[in-house]
Formats: sequence, C-alpha cells, structure tokens
Amino acid sequence: MNYQTFQPHPDLSALVKFYWTLEVPFDPNNQKQKIIPDGCIEMTFNLEDKIKRYVSEKDYIIHPNSMVMGQRTKSYFIEPLGNVNSFAICFYPYGFANFICTPLENLVDVETPIESLFGEIPAKELEQKMLQAANTQERIEIIETFLLNKLNLNKTIENLVKTTVDTLLATNGSTSINQILKNDLSKRRQLERNFKKQIGISPKQLGKVLRLQTALKMLLNDKESLTNIAYESEYFDQAHFIKDFKEFIGTTPKEFIGNENMALSTLFYK
Repeated sequence: MNYQTFQPHPDLSALVKFYWTLEVPFDPNNQKQKIIPDGCIEMTFNLEDKIKRYVSEKDYIIHPNSMVMGQRTKSYFIEPLGNVNSFAICFYPYGFANFICTPLENLVDVETPIESLFGEIPAKELEQKMLQAANTQERIEIIETFLLNKLNLNKTIENLVKTTVDTLLATNGSTSINQILKNDLSKRRQLERNFKKQIGISPKQLGKVLRLQTALKMLLNDKESLTNIAYESEYFDQAHFIKDFKEFIGTTPKEFIGNENMALSTLFYK
C-alpha cells in the first residue's frame, strides 16, 4: 500500500485538512478492510478499478467513481475489485458545508455521487479532468480551482457551530457541550439543529469520534497500556474506552492490533 498526504493551498487550509492518495496493486489474497469514523467528510476520486462496500456480511454496493462520503457513525468494510488508485480531499468537520447547499445530515453514512451535489455537467467535467491529469500535483491544482470557485458561491458556517467544532478539535473531543456553551442551555437546541445541517452529526457524536481518534493513534503509536490510553484520552475509565471502541470499530482494542482487516486503517492513523 502506498499512502501519501499533501497540504492544501493557504486559501483553503481552514477548510481542507489535507489531500491523500492511495495506491494498492490488486492481489487476490488481499483481505477486505474496515474503515473507521474519523469526524471528517471526504470527496474521493477512484481512478482505476471499482471498490465495493459491504452493507452486510455478504451483500455490498459498488462505490461511485467520484463521490462524497459524509460523516460516518459506524465502521464498515470495503474491498477493491482490482487495482486501487484513489485521490481524495479530506475536509475538516465544518469544511465541506462551505461548498454546497445540501444539509450535511443527508450525507451521513452514504456515498453520494458528486453530480448529486454539484450538478451533472460540472461533475462530469471535473471527473474527466481528474482522470486525465498527469500526476497528483495537477489533480491538486484542478480540485483547488474547482473548490475556490464553489466557495465564492456559498455562505459560511454559523459561528456557534464553528466555535464548537474548534473547541472539540483543540481538546480532542474531551470537552462537554455544556462546557462549550457555558451552561447556556438556550443555545443547545440551536446548536444541535445547525450542527446536523452543517456538520452532519450531533456535537456529542463528533466529540466521541474525535476522542476515539486520539486513543486510536496512541494505541497504534505509543504502545501504552489500555489504562493509560483511557486516562490520557480522558475517558472515565478503561471500560468506558473499550465500550466506545467496540461501538465505533466493532472490536476490542486488543483485537484491532495486527488484524489483517484493519491494515488500511492502521496505515491511515499510524
């Protein structure tokens, strides 16, 4: 697997976290891979063979070649049908809402073809340019031109939503929503409504995902004990950490390490 990341233009750096590419030669012995929620929305271009996502143990759907994957509330398995050559834009939680008018709660846990969001003709033109580009740098230039043009046509994120996301990102999801709102419960309903529209999920869900991401990176990189990881990630205790881990990933932390089905996620987060 060849996975690389690239930084966006400064004019987009507040909205786009990074670009990534993934190349995986086809091998009939490759295992299906589990994708884990990360709190981000991604626009992906599949430049070679098809990829399928499992919706049950045996049933699956085929990914669109060009799509947006909204916020994820659960893990899922994918499996390539041939060579993988993908280019993707990883948006910060409030990033993608600046480019479309569709409520982001409509995109949760589904793959949405880009023509459904940007129109058939602009989407097809963009897809062809990305396919015909000579290299990654050219693809970055193409997508940044597209995004900057779209950014000028849409309104920006509601301030309370942005403040909440910024706080959750800065504290790795460990700050409670009541603390962020300074116990002003009159703002809670407004925040929940706008958050789902502009982020896709609730503030509490995003906080849980971000805190899990912190613990997962520690698990992969630091080799600390589960007790220390739980403590440093500000879980109530180890049992609370394991419960959240199983909820989002479907395995215990110990089962995750060295699991062939987790190789891609390990590559992403290590």
